[in-house]
Amino acid sequence: MRPFLLTAAAAAVSGTVLASSSSSLSSSSSSDGGDSDNPLPLVIWHGLGDSSTSEGLADIAQLAEAFAPGIFVHVINPNPDGGDDRSATFFGNVTDQVATVCAQLAAHPILSTAPAIDAVGFSQGGQFLRGYVERCNAPPVRNLVTFGSQHNGITRFRDCAPADLVCKAAMALLRFNVWSAFVQARLVPAQYYRPTEPAADYATYLASSNYLADINNERALKNETYRANLASLDNFVMYLFGNDTVSIPKESAWFGEVSGDGNHVPLKERPIYKEDWIGLRALNDKGALSFRTIEAAEHMRIPTKVLNDTFKEFLGVYKGKKTSAFSDEGISEEL
Repeated sequence: MRPFLLTAAAAAVSGTVLASSSSSLSSSSSSDGGDSDNPLPLVIWHGLGDSSTSEGLADIAQLAEAFAPGIFVHVINPNPDGGDDRSATFFGNVTDQVATVCAQLAAHPILSTAPAIDAVGFSQGGQFLRGYVERCNAPPVRNLVTFGSQHNGITRFRDCAPADLVCKAAMALLRFNVWSAFVQARLVPAQYYRPTEPAADYATYLASSNYLADINNERALKNETYRANLASLDNFVMYLFGNDTVSIPKESAWFGEVSGDGNHVPLKERPIYKEDWIGLRALNDKGALSFRTIEAAEHMRIPTKVLNDTFKEFLGVYKGKKTSAFSDEGISEEL
């Protein structure tokens, strides 16, 4: 069975709008305190270079419907005017984009009346959904699943495909200082760029990062709401791609840190976990933090079986809430 490929090069903008049937709309919009047999809505935030109307995301919505009949699927478009959002994955202020999404979901006639929602983030969409949980979380997220997300940032910017003019235009901004207010407010990947050495570069990151340093609570003044909101999840599931050469370092998908000499420091050995800056230790203590690997897979090459198993495990009715049985590092989904 072919894997799903959700990348800038392969995402085909088909004009297909993800829409639920009228029965899904009516059932999802009813407010019943969480006792309904209807599945919770699913919210998806896609990755760099993709579009909310891509064929791949339409296929994923159909998969979700197969495992949770009647589910309402909402694919995030951070553009306030609802226009094509591919350019918004490269250009924009991520803090503003998350604030826009917070307002959109809170005002949505279906999502705002649901007792909770489930959320799936692909690549950078994962850390943006995590920002949604930490900063607003209304409607609240029950299960958050991320695929190849850069939770601990990137240490190198991606290469652009030869014909990808939008990507090349975005990366051209790097001719300016990556830490300048101009770049940090405009180039999306720069807002989760995170050098760890030399120490002076990390200090500059702490002072200048528009997004990642804040949602990772790395600065001296901690935001307790971030920790409380993330710790409220029923499940936080993080998939890492075993052969990822796009997201550098790939261990960022598990909040891992890799130094310039290749030394890997896993999450549980880092202060963000030991001091529980954002609630990850609290999640792990209740069995709600799951580390999973898609072996021998490049970035965003997701086998259909993995999506099937993920949807079967984490989508469904509100009263069916449960904690995943898998929480240890090294749990793998085979290709």
